[in-house]
Amino acid sequence: MSSRLGSVTFDALDPRRLAAFWGEVLGHRVEDGGDGAYDVPAQDVGQLAMRFVGTTEAKTGPNRHHLHLTSTSEDDFRATIDRVVALGGSHIDVGQQPDEPHVVLADPEGNELCVIPPDNNFLAGTGQVGELSCDGSRAVGVFWSEALGWPLVWDQDEETAIQSPDGGTKVSWGGPPRMDLVGARDRLRLDVVADDLDAEAERLVGLGATRVDERQLRDPDGNDFGLRPAVAAPRP
Repeated sequence: MSSRLGSVTFDALDPRRLAAFWGEVLGHRVEDGGDGAYDVPAQDVGQLAMRFVGTTEAKTGPNRHHLHLTSTSEDDFRATIDRVVALGGSHIDVGQQPDEPHVVLADPEGNELCVIPPDNNFLAGTGQVGELSCDGSRAVGVFWSEALGWPLVWDQDEETAIQSPDGGTKVSWGGPPRMDLVGARDRLRLDVVADDLDAEAERLVGLGATRVDERQLRDPDGNDFGLRPAVAAPRP
């Protein structure tokens, strides 16, 4: 038994607006997720879904996780950057060097993201949301590989990455040094779904997670993640 990756979840001051932004950037629909949450479902197998939930805590520092958007050509690369900015995103400086090929942007609430040029071999074939890039140790990459049943597709120099056997978005961890948490919890974090929540929570604790409460856990690096029930597919 393994968890299934449900989404990357964003804390947002205005979750409806932020979901609409990301839906427009990706060309995906936005759905009401219930309890004030909004979802941007994955449109292709292996792609990462997004969920947006409300918070009253403003962003005060860099996130430890951020998304990488891929591009299929130089024209698509420029068009993706222009689309993010036109929809309310912005260019930001996080210390990137002038000769680095990717472009660093932020969404309307300041969450960092990168647009990756089309010649990036590591993200070739991953789809539009190519990667969730995380700050974390090799141990946490191994934990998530075991938790989700996704193989390690990169394991070198303390850096790790995993990917669904079906392909799609990669989730990676950059190794030391690690960033300090800013705020009460990570503003972007993983949510996993399972059929038997209690049994799955026990299994994840056995792999190295710790409990925060009934449905919130922390991975071996102390990153928060949620556990929520699987939703049955609607009848045709």
